[in-house]
Amino acid sequence: MAKNSTKVALIYDFDETLSVDYMQSFGLIQSLGMKPDTFWKKANLWSANNNADQITGTMYYFMKMAKEKSVSISRKMLQKFGKNIEYYEGVLTWFERINNYGHALGLDIEHYIISSGYEEIVEGTAIRKYFKDVFACSYAYGEDGEPVWPARVVNYSIKTQFLSKINKGLGKNDDIAVNEYTPDEERRIPFKQMIYFGDGMTDIPSMKLTKTRGGNAIAVYPPHSRAKRKAMKLLIDNRVNFALPADYSENKEIDIVVKTILDKIATERDLDILKAKEEKKKHLQVSANYKRQKAKKSV
Repeated sequence: MAKNSTKVALIYDFDETLSVDYMQSFGLIQSLGMKPDTFWKKANLWSANNNADQITGTMYYFMKMAKEKSVSISRKMLQKFGKNIEYYEGVLTWFERINNYGHALGLDIEHYIISSGYEEIVEGTAIRKYFKDVFACSYAYGEDGEPVWPARVVNYSIKTQFLSKINKGLGKNDDIAVNEYTPDEERRIPFKQMIYFGDGMTDIPSMKLTKTRGGNAIAVYPPHSRAKRKAMKLLIDNRVNFALPADYSENKEIDIVVKTILDKIATERDLDILKAKEEKKKHLQVSANYKRQKAKKSV
């Protein structure tokens, strides 16, 4: 059977989903003369004391500490830290392997990032080339090239908006169109053709939405770690379809599960094509029967 190209979206959180730690911990925090644990504790305390959204507060706190320590932060500097990121096993070869597997099934696989990390850091990573788009926090920059304000903040609730944008085929700045009604048949990638990968609390609304709308959500956790309990709770609470160790190597659990999901999407596509052919045959036969009966009556 000839296979029509069917779009599938694989959507990832970044920190501790693809990378082994928060992306800011691979040089940015250290450039401020701080240890990651100390920085996050102080940033979160500042946010709490100022009734600030934690993600927005952290973005401000980076700017604050950089100014206090006379460290010049720029877009280019943030991109540089993306080169230092360490990934879970198999991530670096994952995208091409899955793309090739999907292609053999007639599936056009698109990869996306939806992260509370920084778009600028992701831009400098070795894997950026594999993503159709990156929806993440980002700074606005002044004439001197240094950040002056959070241009985009991505927290747990905003993540679901970007899922809807992927569903409708919208860009990251299409904030009005995302709330407009779009018939299901006009949506670029149905939720049932989405797979969402996440690890923590900020991913729960997106995981639940993907799962509820017929897609698949995968909670990942570091292999051989106590974080497995957190992922298993998401599975028990029906927030996700799978809770799997974060090893993206060939023939590991994630690889097997995702390929099986892709098989299912392709099979359902092929079945829909067969059903459509039968419906067409039925209508043609009904029409032919009607014409014959009409011809007999006119004799």
